[in-house]
Amino acid sequence: MANETLSKGYEPADVEERWLEYWKTHQSFTPDAFKAASTPTDNYSIVIPPPNVTGALHMGHALNLTLQDIMCRYMRQRGKTVLWVPGTDHAGIATQNVVERKLLAEGTKREDLGREEFISRVWEWKEDYGGRILNQIRRMGASVDWSRERFTMDEGLSKAVREVFVSLYEQGLVYRGKYIINWCTRCHTALADDEVEYAPAKSTLYHLSYPLEDGSGSVTVATVRPETMLGDTAVAVHPEDERYQSMIGKHVILPLVGRRIPIIADAYVDREFGTGCLKITPAHDMNDWEMGRKYGLEAISVIDDKGCMNDNAPEAYRGMSAADCRALIALDLRACGSLTAEEPYENKVNQCYRCKTNIEPFVSEQWFVSVKPLAEKARAAVEDGRTTIWPAQWNKTYFNWLDNIRDWCISRQLWWGHRIPVWTCQDCGELIVAREDPTACACGSTRLLQDEDVLDTWFSSALWPFSTMGWPEQTNELKAFYPTSLLVTGFDILFFWVARMMMMGLQFMDNVPFKDVYIHALVRDEHGKKMSKSTGNVIDPLAMIDKYGCDSLRFTLTSFAAMGRDIKLSEARIEGYRHFINKIWNAARFALMHVDGTEPEFDPKALSGLHHTWILHRLETLKKEHSAQIEGYRFNEAAQGLYGFVWREFCDWYLELIKPELYGEDEAAKAAARSCLKHVLSEIMIIAHPVIPFVTQEIWSCIPTLDVESLALRPFPKVRPECENEGAVRDMEFLQGVIVAVRNIRSELGVAPGVPLAVLMRAGSDDQAFLMAHETEIAALARVGTLTVGADIEAPKGCASAVVRGCELYVPLEGVVDFVAELARLDKELGKISKELDFVTKKLGNESFVSKAPEDVVAKEKAKAADFAEKKATLEQLRAKVQDFIK
Repeated sequence: MANETLSKGYEPADVEERWLEYWKTHQSFTPDAFKAASTPTDNYSIVIPPPNVTGALHMGHALNLTLQDIMCRYMRQRGKTVLWVPGTDHAGIATQNVVERKLLAEGTKREDLGREEFISRVWEWKEDYGGRILNQIRRMGASVDWSRERFTMDEGLSKAVREVFVSLYEQGLVYRGKYIINWCTRCHTALADDEVEYAPAKSTLYHLSYPLEDGSGSVTVATVRPETMLGDTAVAVHPEDERYQSMIGKHVILPLVGRRIPIIADAYVDREFGTGCLKITPAHDMNDWEMGRKYGLEAISVIDDKGCMNDNAPEAYRGMSAADCRALIALDLRACGSLTAEEPYENKVNQCYRCKTNIEPFVSEQWFVSVKPLAEKARAAVEDGRTTIWPAQWNKTYFNWLDNIRDWCISRQLWWGHRIPVWTCQDCGELIVAREDPTACACGSTRLLQDEDVLDTWFSSALWPFSTMGWPEQTNELKAFYPTSLLVTGFDILFFWVARMMMMGLQFMDNVPFKDVYIHALVRDEHGKKMSKSTGNVIDPLAMIDKYGCDSLRFTLTSFAAMGRDIKLSEARIEGYRHFINKIWNAARFALMHVDGTEPEFDPKALSGLHHTWILHRLETLKKEHSAQIEGYRFNEAAQGLYGFVWREFCDWYLELIKPELYGEDEAAKAAARSCLKHVLSEIMIIAHPVIPFVTQEIWSCIPTLDVESLALRPFPKVRPECENEGAVRDMEFLQGVIVAVRNIRSELGVAPGVPLAVLMRAGSDDQAFLMAHETEIAALARVGTLTVGADIEAPKGCASAVVRGCELYVPLEGVVDFVAELARLDKELGKISKELDFVTKKLGNESFVSKAPEDVVAKEKAKAADFAEKKATLEQLRAKVQDFIK
């Protein structure tokens, strides 16, 4: 009857590669869009957050992919036609930087090649290296439809991008204008507000004195950027600030420049910051730009696109970097008496999210999307429940960003990307915005010059939910799978991407792009610190897959994926869950030694043993709870529930309790047990499959008489109300309680596993009958030699005791335990643990150590102290018990 199809040990690498190839070859995850279009309510879809084509898999990706895959595999089990679209983003700045670095290594620059040749080189790079991240996604077991792989620069998506740009332009929502934008002086391109990162910096706050024109005094402003004062066009004070009431409307003379500028009043000014006087430089500060527009102030730019002082600055500073100019300006202001004070100041500086260069606010002509009307629709869709954000705590952040949104700068001064579809006639100056490349102007001229800029990468990715399904063509995919069911993403692109997809979906599809948005947590290191290469605490998911298998990594991430709570990950945790995968494998190997395909069809009525009735009830409970947890995005609860059922209930109890039947002589009981075992094992594989697809698929393929190669498409186990039995649970808890009580006594007192124990129990008549009926199980699992049950049992001298469901349990220990020796052993252990506890306590009592040691080191010592204290208390309790035995 033995089945040798499962190897002795689970080898994940072989199993994973084999099933990945099988699923790909058989297109297991490619839905029929034509059929699905006729039943849109039975469909489920996700578009993968497209990783940068330059990217490599990190632990955040691994978590994101695992959660998406769980939902897709589960929804297939629920009978849904599922589409999960894979793809990558062209990542304008990042990709251009990568290829430019490659060119520099070859001794050339993009300007040497020219635009066309450079773009050709980028496409070559993409073909050679761009598939790396997709291969890594594949290794995570992602059940995506590889036949529908998309790229934000492919032909179909490019057509969608142009259609959206032109349509928005025709609607008056895209415009070109001179405006202040975020400018990266290294990448030489504009950035959207949310592409700017804020980094802490130690700066100097300079106090600058501006003399009043009438000679009646001066005002003092405070700034961390004195070099921008060269472009000041006003000084602002709060209208209710009594210190400056008499100065409003007067003028000051700008030091070093001599320009006459007004003192204006506006409630925007923070009276508590610095001196309460604010220098206004419209060309070099976002807020000052708005102030300048409000009061009609001139915007004088003194810093150019390379971050150097331009011709609007006094001659002495022209051509200098802004940083060098700052030092010289401070020196000159100090010399003329206008620098009245300097103080250390901690602030945040704006940096490019790609190259970390400090951002310069810069006035230039750019293309913008007027987003206010789009933002209003995106806000309303979440407010009225058309889209639900999980967890709801992110609603406030989403609303706040939309409420304070500024027009979106969508032009980028790059060569790699979707070129802006705008042409200017070189003869009449006409602006042509077209879906197809024009050949001539209305004036007849063929001298047309296309805009040099490309569109922001986020512009094309904002269309991802519908552009990947063939829009602007009206495809079956759109009919069947739009709006998508779920977006799983990180909070860091709630603005970059989620809000913009909402805007574009509502504008062009007249519907939200997704019904649910699940914001997953950050994956941090075991101490709660953010993973980074510079810190050296990065855990590489591919290395973990190579070492422990994909299922171990997936199960670990799922187990800790509590909604709204960051994950503290360590390699030790992944290794720990590898033991769980091995436990499943070994349990399956044991089961398959007894299941060979000749067992009768599963029939719960043919089963009489408590352990069968109990495990079937618990299986039904697991099915209900697991479904509710997955559908409610409570992934950690689903994983932990699965872990508890498989390890503790199925392996530790059921497999032990079923052994007498499997190895017994009663053929009818054996056949029924084999049938139940196969049923439970099979349903465990189906339920666990979305979380750990590889090990479950491999085991499934070895269970006799099953459709071995289709677990990924197998329906979720049907509910069996006839298997529910609360009474069996109560009885099983009683039986387990008795066995555990005896085991605990044995463990506490160090009684060897092979020594049979006598057990006496005082119980009522009903419990007596139950205990005697299950004497065999108690004897086998608790290693009990004799079990005596009665209503008048008295506690013998020198016994350990416990109470289980009101029944008193006694284990005579005379002749079993050497109490004097045990007392000596406990005293020795107590001495050792007390010494260790004293050492740690003294260390924590040292104020110098606590204040100077790193936070994680102090935390470790506190954890040690708590552990030692708990062990000491347990040993003291046990010692007291042993002392009582001696008495």
